Amino acid sequence: MNYDTTLSAISIKVPNWRLHFMRGLFFLNFISLALDNWSTILFPQGQMDTLTGVTISFWAAFSLLNLFGIRFPLKFVPILLLQLLYKSAWIIGTYLPAQNSGSLDEDLRSFFWVCIAGIALNLLIIPWKFVYVEYLKDLLKFR
Repeated sequence: MNYDTTLSAISIKVPNWRLHFMRGLFFLNFISLALDNWSTILFPQGQMDTLTGVTISFWAAFSLLNLFGIRFPLKFVPILLLQLLYKSAWIIGTYLPAQNSGSLDEDLRSFFWVCIAGIALNLLIIPWKFVYVEYLKDLLKFR
Protein backbone atom coordinates (compact mmCIF):
# COMPACT_ATOMS: atom_id res chain seq x y z
CA MET A 1 0.00 0.00 0.00
CA ASN A 2 1.28 3.48 -0.83
CA TYR A 3 0.84 6.66 1.08
CA ASP A 4 -0.40 9.39 -1.25
CA THR A 5 0.55 12.89 -0.25
CA THR A 6 0.30 16.20 -1.98
CA LEU A 7 2.74 18.72 -0.61
CA SER A 8 2.78 20.54 -3.91
CA ALA A 9 0.75 20.45 -7.08
CA ILE A 10 2.34 17.10 -7.96
CA SER A 11 1.15 13.93 -6.22
CA ILE A 12 4.02 11.80 -4.92
CA LYS A 13 3.52 8.23 -3.81
CA VAL A 14 5.83 7.13 -1.00
CA PRO A 15 5.49 3.53 0.18
CA ASN A 16 4.29 2.99 3.74
CA TRP A 17 7.35 0.89 4.56
CA ARG A 18 9.59 3.87 3.74
CA LEU A 19 7.48 6.18 5.91
CA HIS A 20 7.81 3.72 8.80
CA PHE A 21 11.59 3.56 8.37
CA MET A 22 11.69 7.36 8.24
CA ARG A 23 9.70 7.53 11.48
CA GLY A 24 12.13 5.05 13.03
CA LEU A 25 15.11 7.18 12.03
CA PHE A 26 13.43 10.33 13.35
CA PHE A 27 12.75 8.50 16.63
CA LEU A 28 16.35 7.26 16.87
CA ASN A 29 17.62 10.80 16.23
CA PHE A 30 15.23 12.24 18.81
CA ILE A 31 16.20 9.79 21.55
CA SER A 32 19.94 9.97 20.91
CA LEU A 33 19.97 13.78 20.94
CA ALA A 34 17.26 14.68 23.45
CA LEU A 35 18.53 12.89 26.55
CA ASP A 36 22.00 14.43 26.64
CA ASN A 37 21.18 17.88 25.33
CA TRP A 38 17.93 18.63 27.14
CA SER A 39 19.32 17.35 30.44
CA THR A 40 22.29 19.72 30.01
CA ILE A 41 19.93 22.63 29.32
CA LEU A 42 17.44 21.84 32.07
CA PHE A 43 19.99 20.78 34.70
CA PRO A 44 23.24 22.63 33.93
CA GLN A 45 26.30 21.59 35.93
CA GLY A 46 27.90 25.00 35.57
CA GLN A 47 28.40 27.89 33.21
CA MET A 48 28.91 26.85 29.59
CA ASP A 49 31.11 28.78 27.21
CA THR A 50 29.33 30.42 24.29
CA LEU A 51 30.15 27.84 21.63
CA THR A 52 29.23 24.90 23.88
CA GLY A 53 25.94 26.61 24.76
CA VAL A 54 25.13 27.20 21.10
CA THR A 55 26.01 23.60 20.23
CA ILE A 56 23.92 22.09 23.02
CA SER A 57 20.99 24.41 22.18
CA PHE A 58 21.19 23.55 18.48
CA TRP A 59 21.13 19.80 19.13
CA ALA A 60 18.26 20.17 21.60
CA ALA A 61 16.23 22.07 18.99
CA PHE A 62 17.23 19.53 16.33
CA SER A 63 15.95 16.74 18.60
CA LEU A 64 12.53 18.43 18.75
CA LEU A 65 12.39 18.79 14.98
CA ASN A 66 13.06 15.05 14.76
CA LEU A 67 10.15 14.51 17.15
CA PHE A 68 7.89 16.38 14.72
CA GLY A 69 9.31 14.22 11.92
CA ILE A 70 7.86 11.12 13.58
CA ARG A 71 4.38 12.53 13.01
CA PHE A 72 5.02 14.27 9.67
CA PRO A 73 7.86 12.38 7.98
CA LEU A 74 7.56 13.89 4.50
CA LYS A 75 7.26 17.45 5.74
CA PHE A 76 10.46 16.99 7.76
CA VAL A 77 12.62 15.37 5.08
CA PRO A 78 14.88 18.49 5.15
CA ILE A 79 15.91 17.46 8.68
CA LEU A 80 17.20 14.14 7.31
CA LEU A 81 18.93 16.00 4.48
CA LEU A 82 20.61 18.29 7.03
CA GLN A 83 21.81 15.25 8.94
CA LEU A 84 23.17 13.65 5.77
CA LEU A 85 24.95 16.84 4.73
CA TYR A 86 26.47 17.73 8.10
CA LYS A 87 27.82 14.21 8.63
CA SER A 88 29.30 14.21 5.13
CA ALA A 89 30.80 17.67 5.69
CA TRP A 90 32.27 16.56 9.04
CA ILE A 91 34.02 13.64 7.37
CA ILE A 92 35.38 15.88 4.60
CA GLY A 93 36.32 18.85 6.79
CA THR A 94 37.34 17.23 10.07
CA TYR A 95 38.05 13.52 9.80
CA LEU A 96 39.95 13.39 6.50
CA PRO A 97 42.30 16.31 7.35
CA ALA A 98 43.05 14.71 10.74
CA GLN A 99 43.67 11.38 9.04
CA ASN A 100 45.96 12.97 6.45
CA SER A 101 47.96 14.80 9.11
CA GLY A 102 48.22 11.70 11.31
CA SER A 103 46.39 13.35 14.20
CA LEU A 104 43.41 11.00 14.55
CA ASP A 105 42.35 10.29 18.09
CA GLU A 106 39.83 7.80 19.47
CA ASP A 107 36.99 10.39 19.56
CA LEU A 108 37.44 11.20 15.88
CA ARG A 109 37.61 7.51 14.96
CA SER A 110 34.46 6.62 16.88
CA PHE A 111 32.47 9.59 15.59
CA PHE A 112 33.57 8.70 12.06
CA TRP A 113 31.69 5.40 12.37
CA VAL A 114 28.62 7.19 13.76
CA CYS A 115 28.71 9.43 10.69
CA ILE A 116 29.16 6.51 8.29
CA ALA A 117 26.17 4.73 9.84
CA GLY A 118 24.08 7.92 9.70
CA ILE A 119 25.02 8.59 6.09
CA ALA A 120 24.18 5.02 5.07
CA LEU A 121 20.81 5.10 6.88
CA ASN A 122 19.90 8.45 5.35
CA LEU A 123 20.89 7.35 1.85
CA LEU A 124 18.70 4.26 2.19
CA ILE A 125 15.71 5.82 3.95
CA ILE A 126 15.27 9.25 2.34
CA PRO A 127 12.66 9.07 -0.47
CA TRP A 128 14.88 10.44 -3.23
CA LYS A 129 12.16 10.72 -5.90
CA PHE A 130 10.18 12.86 -3.46
CA VAL A 131 13.27 15.00 -2.75
CA TYR A 132 13.88 15.48 -6.46
CA VAL A 133 10.29 16.52 -7.25
CA GLU A 134 9.78 18.69 -4.16
CA TYR A 135 13.18 20.38 -3.85
CA LEU A 136 15.54 19.81 -6.76
CA LYS A 137 13.45 19.73 -9.95
CA ASP A 138 12.63 23.44 -9.90
CA LEU A 139 15.68 24.57 -7.92
CA LEU A 140 17.01 26.87 -10.62
CA LYS A 141 13.64 28.14 -11.82
CA PHE A 142 12.91 31.57 -10.44
CA ARG A 143 9.33 32.76 -10.20
